[in-house]
Amino acid sequence: MQLIGMLDSPFVRRVAVALLKLQIPFQHKPISLFRHIDAFSAINPLLKAPTLVTDESVVLVDSTTILEFIHWRYEQAPSLWPVDPKLRLTAYRAMSVALTVGEKAVQLHYERALRPPERQHEPWRQRVLSQLTAGLEALEREPPFKTWFAGGDFGHPDIAVATMVGFGRLMFPDLVSKERYPRLAAFCDRAEALPEFRAAPAMDGATVGMS
Repeated sequence: MQLIGMLDSPFVRRVAVALLKLQIPFQHKPISLFRHIDAFSAINPLLKAPTLVTDESVVLVDSTTILEFIHWRYEQAPSLWPVDPKLRLTAYRAMSVALTVGEKAVQLHYERALRPPERQHEPWRQRVLSQLTAGLEALEREPPFKTWFAGGDFGHPDIAVATMVGFGRLMFPDLVSKERYPRLAAFCDRAEALPEFRAAPAMDGATVGMS
């Protein structure tokens, strides 16, 4: 099984951290969507990261779909979800907001990095910025959590929050700052200290490897 994509993508990193947490073996290939277009296209002409190539050479895309496949394929693996219905609903809410934060942070990054200033559409940029900010504020207001979202061991909602907010912290440190979001900052710092996160650093060109 191969995971294709760069770990500076929060969605690639989300899958990598989950696989490490589940202790499911995989090979990571840090192929860039921009610098290695031909190599990526040969694997997946959709040019979408993350891409997962299964042992049957089936190509899957979208981080949520990939993780659903992993849990279907490895039924013996822990669910990484709380059992209690109320906590489960809280976990779903947190993860859904976190994935939106990641999506908007990536959009804002691409708008800044790929479009020349004269081609940027300010109303669109402000819309994406307001969506990103709303998501961050919603996560910061989540009910008090001692360590992880929804209590207990860290799982899928925590991986999503840490990878998506972590991307925002890296790309927009002034916007996603400790001063504006102290609880989220403390949460991300706890997550980044875990071995699964250290083994999948959010760095361009890094390869997954347990430290």
